[in-house]
Amino acid sequence: MKQKKYAYLVGIKGVAMAALAVYLSESGMRVTGSDVADEFPTDEELKKIQATIYTGFDADRIRTLKPDVVYYTGAHGGRDNPEVQAAAACNIPVFPHGQALGERMKGSRQIVVAGSHGKTTTSAMIATLMREAKLDPSYAIGCGSISSRYPAGHKGASTWFVAEGDEYVTDPHHDLTPRFLWTTPEIMVVTNIDFDHPDVYAGLSAVQDAFRALQKQATVTVLNADDANSRVLQTGTNIITYGYSPASDFRITHVGSGDERTFFRLEERGVPVGEFVLKVPGAHNVSNATAALVAAHTAGVDWKTLHEGLLQFTGTKRRFEKLGQSAGVTYYDDYAHHPAEIRATLAGARTWYPHQRIIAVFQPHTYSRTSALLPEFARAFQDADMVVLTDIYASAREHDTLGLDGMTLVSSMRACHRDVRYGKDYTEIHAILSAETHPGDVVICMGAGDIYTWGKRLLHDSVA
Repeated sequence: MKQKKYAYLVGIKGVAMAALAVYLSESGMRVTGSDVADEFPTDEELKKIQATIYTGFDADRIRTLKPDVVYYTGAHGGRDNPEVQAAAACNIPVFPHGQALGERMKGSRQIVVAGSHGKTTTSAMIATLMREAKLDPSYAIGCGSISSRYPAGHKGASTWFVAEGDEYVTDPHHDLTPRFLWTTPEIMVVTNIDFDHPDVYAGLSAVQDAFRALQKQATVTVLNADDANSRVLQTGTNIITYGYSPASDFRITHVGSGDERTFFRLEERGVPVGEFVLKVPGAHNVSNATAALVAAHTAGVDWKTLHEGLLQFTGTKRRFEKLGQSAGVTYYDDYAHHPAEIRATLAGARTWYPHQRIIAVFQPHTYSRTSALLPEFARAFQDADMVVLTDIYASAREHDTLGLDGMTLVSSMRACHRDVRYGKDYTEIHAILSAETHPGDVVICMGAGDIYTWGKRLLHDSVA
């Protein structure tokens, strides 16, 4: 597969696929692909590599272009997508994203970051730390970009390869292999384990089993000692723990914040390592940063270089991404779509803005997740002064509404939160915020659907 010269990516705008596209382009391949017409967070990076992107999925296009290889995701029909089917009929090799990435990583010294939450930020931190240390790793991370400094994918000159390891399945209709099992980590980082993806996992224990399987393929496991659900992995060998727990090998001993900075101290088995500065908020990001520091140090980077490298990390696209300020109101965009992620993001925002009013605009993502975690969603917004909820955004792989709509979560949340509003679409949300926001307020748009376009529109429309 590494000898192929022309790759066609079905669903190229997805964050994981776009990162792979950038990596392939930097590897010298011609890259084209297809997707829906909607705006995506990856559009800018795909434009930079001059990838031709076709709208819609057309079997005749594959027969005409005759790419050397076709990569696809579980979205847009997976292997049943007409372009994938056409490629297979033409004897063009087809690979799902997880397998494709695993094949590309073969022969590399792999650092794989797995976790139900925080894996994108943590893997982006590791990539930044190693690039700043001049190790020049390859990497593929599921975000639009690593702030403005680095793209989400890169073909490096060293033998290291950093990847975000996704526990979701390879192709929900054809291959239930967790996507991260196509990798063989030298260093496996586990940020946490939580119940998610109820469309493919029956419960928490099934998710834990997937992580156990990945650990069997890993040499060293860097494990979050604060996460109870991850303790099932502590029976393995070559375990390095990190966290706030006094039992951690690498312990966070102090956290402070000020002037949109987060400060924390770290010690290794009782010996001080130093104080670090982080340009993203929240105790959860201190934990993520510690995991990244430990992984990079295990890979051979010294602490002084790591201290300097962490200062260069300013976040990733769609992770508490500051969009700007208008009329005294500050706007952020965030990918949080699980109750644990929402709680962490809002708690982090509260540390940076302890005296300002925080307004969370949340778009629920998938009916299956909303149904399975409805009570947890209802209680997840305690650090927001006001919550504005939209209609549920269904993924491309989901069609059953399970009897839910946008008001289902509104009704549940009103029992837990004093100020909950509902707007079914952008027009109604804009009207609510126009009437309710005041100078000094912080508005955070949250979710994994098309809400990522709303924050920029709100900022623009408030200026207008």
